[in-house]
Amino acid sequence: MHTILPFLLAMIAVIVLLNMWAAKLKIAYPILLVIGGLLISFIPGLPKVKIDPDLIFFIFLPPLLSDAAWSISFKEMKKWWRIIGSFAFLVVFFTALSVAIVTNHFIPGFTIALGFLLGGIVSPPDAVSTGAITKFVKIPKSTSAILEGESLLNDASSLIIFRFALVAVGTGQFIWQQATLNFLWMVIGGVGIGLLLGWIFVQAHKRLPTDAPSDIALTIIEPYLMYWIAEQAHSSGVLAVVSGGLFMSARRMLFLSSTSRIQAFSVWQSFIFILNGIVFLIIGLELPEITDGLHSKGIPLSTAIGYGLLVTGILIAARIISSYAALVATLIFRPSVAPAASSQRMRLTMPLLLGWTGMRGVVSLAAALAIPVTLDNGTAFPSRDLILFITFVVILLTLLVQGLTLPYFIRRTSAFGEIFNQESEESARQKMKQGIKQHAYQFLKNKYDNELNGHAGMEKFLKHMEEKAKATDDSWMNEKTKTIFIELLESQRQYLSELNKDVSINEELIRQQLYQIDLEEERLKML
Repeated sequence: MHTILPFLLAMIAVIVLLNMWAAKLKIAYPILLVIGGLLISFIPGLPKVKIDPDLIFFIFLPPLLSDAAWSISFKEMKKWWRIIGSFAFLVVFFTALSVAIVTNHFIPGFTIALGFLLGGIVSPPDAVSTGAITKFVKIPKSTSAILEGESLLNDASSLIIFRFALVAVGTGQFIWQQATLNFLWMVIGGVGIGLLLGWIFVQAHKRLPTDAPSDIALTIIEPYLMYWIAEQAHSSGVLAVVSGGLFMSARRMLFLSSTSRIQAFSVWQSFIFILNGIVFLIIGLELPEITDGLHSKGIPLSTAIGYGLLVTGILIAARIISSYAALVATLIFRPSVAPAASSQRMRLTMPLLLGWTGMRGVVSLAAALAIPVTLDNGTAFPSRDLILFITFVVILLTLLVQGLTLPYFIRRTSAFGEIFNQESEESARQKMKQGIKQHAYQFLKNKYDNELNGHAGMEKFLKHMEEKAKATDDSWMNEKTKTIFIELLESQRQYLSELNKDVSINEELIRQQLYQIDLEEERLKML
């Protein structure tokens, strides 16, 4: 413990320093973390980082998935569900199948089951990497929603493939009828358990006398409970966390106070940042041990690197082919929902850019590390070290090659800006703010007309609302006006909730404004 604790603290310090350096260089921090972990691994005397394969999913996946479910716009997911659904399920299966066929043909001793296992591991793109990379270039929120929604759902589909392939490798057989029933139960049971637990947790927050610290503690515990209970029922823990997280996210205004929401935002941001940083560092730190395993199996490093390059090429090609296939299918069968573009060139550029966003990361590493060291009969798991090495090469190459070139491609083309024909973000923000001001005035005028007339405090507050200036004198505030103002803020939240039903309004703008209202309510409570 005295050896590991300083090492863990040093890891967090390295994560923070590398993140600051990445921000200065304007590149995605996962890229520097992977390279940093690789360089650190060569320092002599460092303790080896070893994580129990049975715990790797349980430690990292639930909070990461929950955070993604709370962050994503469900409205945008519904708007682009065809693209998200095809990439999250059809493309994942096509990618895993392509990897299985090619690796079975080119890698000696690699069975179809092992190929599907590897395909399930490396098929899901990583939302964290994509988000970190696109942070430095402007892309429409709808595009971000497609990438985030795909990453949220394809984690579940790829891990289902991974689980069935793991069973096939261990037992040497695959029974389609049983697999179909198991698949249906994993999907239906996982979603059902997640929704049920999400409802229970919402009721617990509403009915128990919780404060902000206890609310935040519960939000950290809840995804772990969803995952664990679903896994105990032999359904999909990933789908349970995703469905439960989406259910609770849509109702956050109903069961969390403004204090809990504001404090939880900062706590979760730091928590997820540290988890992601540790995982990306582990990717680099694990490489020397993986290469030692290859040497012990007599596999030359150059040969293993060649296999990694082969699989990376398959992944990139499969995603780009799938992107164009999805566009063609949409134009043929559902032309009314095809993305509008100002030119044919712009329409053809969109699938290429979507296909180039397939960086791999956290989920792929977690799945690879979760492969058991031995089978149930005690024999070594076949090709485990090779699968781990190929996964590492795929993550490293997609982060470096696609991650470093994607911002350049987006800047060189205006395809994203022209394909998604939507109102500019600044214009939408100004319209929303003007609507809130008008709503606030009408609310006070209609409900508190007597108090409004001639009341210096109310007039001062309205001036504050109009000019967005901080009040320098709080003596005008009494309990009566404070109650009215907090009621006004709640009315604004209801107005924004109704406004969010408009599919043309960006939900991220709504959330930003709701956060501002929460801050205003906290300020009022302090007066």
